[in-house]
Order: sequence, then C-alpha cells, then structure tokens
Amino acid sequence: MNTDRAVFVYTTYPSIVEAEEAGRALVERRLCACVNILPGMVSFYWWQGEIERGEEAVMIVKTRAALSERAATAIKEMHSYAVPAIIVIPLESVDQPYLEWLMAETEAAAS
Repeated sequence: MNTDRAVFVYTTYPSIVEAEEAGRALVERRLCACVNILPGMVSFYWWQGEIERGEEAVMIVKTRAALSERAATAIKEMHSYAVPAIIVIPLESVDQPYLEWLMAETEAAAS
C-alpha cells in the first residue's frame, strides 16, 4: 500500500470563475482528487504598504504530499495574483476509505 500522506493545499482567488477554472484544471491533470471552492470570503491584508480589502473565493485542494509541489506550481501558473497564498497543510488523520480514494485518483500523476 502507498504510504504517502494526504495534504490540503489552501489558496484564494479573486473570483469564483478563476477558482473554478484552476480547480477543474488541477482535477483534470490528476494533481488532486478533489477541490472545494468556498465563495464569499472577505479578506483584509497588507499590500504595497496599504491595507486592502478583497472579496475572494477559498480553494482547498485535496491531494497527496508527493504532488503538493506540482499542484502549487500549477496554481502559480494559472493564478492572476502576483503573490498567491499557497499553503500546504499536512493532515493528521484521514478516514481510510477516503484516503484510499484520494490516492487512487491521483496515482496517474504520482507515477
């Protein structure tokens, strides 16, 4: 059995349309088994010396640790932000049937 760990890759997008385009591309490339897109987030952040407010969509990418770097690279290539948030979060525990599904769906990209 593959002992690779599952991870979440967290990122945000300026629009639901951009998030959906990127999410679908990641799934099509088998760089992840699934993405969750949560629209309607409000962010406050520093950018170029000013406090900015933005409405964003959160995307959580569910993948294996071995693919997280490739997923991050793909996110950067498709992203409109100069500095997108790309955060890899290791998962402490994943239900075994779900983990098996995630690993099976990303096997082609991991090989």
